[in-house]
Amino acid sequence: MAVCSRERLTEQTIVCVNVAGLGVLIVQDGETIYACERACPHEQADLSLGRVADRRLHCPRHLAWFDLADGSMSPGWPSRGLRRYPARESDAQIWVDAQAIVPK
Repeated sequence: MAVCSRERLTEQTIVCVNVAGLGVLIVQDGETIYACERACPHEQADLSLGRVADRRLHCPRHLAWFDLADGSMSPGWPSRGLRRYPARESDAQIWVDAQAIVPK
């Protein structure tokens, strides 16, 4: 499903959307677009308040970061990785695979 226009994303910008009732972030780092869960899996902090640098999404509540390419969390934190979802750009829109988000 289309979740936002391409022009809403600029270099290293985070856009909040809802997909299938779940808070999702659309993140651009360089030329790559990522979609991931909005809540930090460690302490449920709102990751939309974090920052993006070098393919990493930094949590605003602590010093942890998540690798946007594979979802892994920085070493030393007792938490699972970040859930990521398929995202693509087409016709000046950012699309997220809603079926990948809906629990099976």
